[in-house]
Amino acid sequence: MHLKSLDGCKLAIGSYPHFRYNAKNGGGKASVNSSDKDNIVHLRFMPENFSIPPLTYRTTKFLALPLPPGLKIEMIMNKLEGTLNNESGEILLDFESKFLFSIFSIIKFPELFVKSSLKTNSVKSSLFEEQGHRRQKDGSTKLVGISLIQPTRSKLLNFFLGLPNEALAVLKCKIN
Repeated sequence: MHLKSLDGCKLAIGSYPHFRYNAKNGGGKASVNSSDKDNIVHLRFMPENFSIPPLTYRTTKFLALPLPPGLKIEMIMNKLEGTLNNESGEILLDFESKFLFSIFSIIKFPELFVKSSLKTNSVKSSLFEEQGHRRQKDGSTKLVGISLIQPTRSKLLNFFLGLPNEALAVLKCKIN
């Protein structure tokens, strides 16, 4: 199976407005193992073969404007694996990643570690509420997840993002 990320994704942290993110052309191939139940498959995406487009002025809008040139957030995936129910279309994937924020590749901030369950069900926290969508016949789905981002070594970044703080991820993709 292959996951292909699409336009229309969102990221948010704390009370800041959402980033609108075009993740088009990202994704990768999963190894697939069937379970004892015929309708459940286990998916495991390999980090070395998985692409996540960076958040830049080309891919991301904040308050309806592109990110300023020079700002870049790269995502380095460590883990993306879970289950797909072929009968119901429900998906549950464990996601772990590092987010690397830089300005003109000169100023680099400490990594943000993100650990979340991305799912097709709804998620709700004190800050966020979002509804996922089960996988359709054409493979399209909307995965949503909430995570708690822990403080970093940078007091400036911690202050700016209000860390520790909640983050929301919305991934529109196709899994075929």
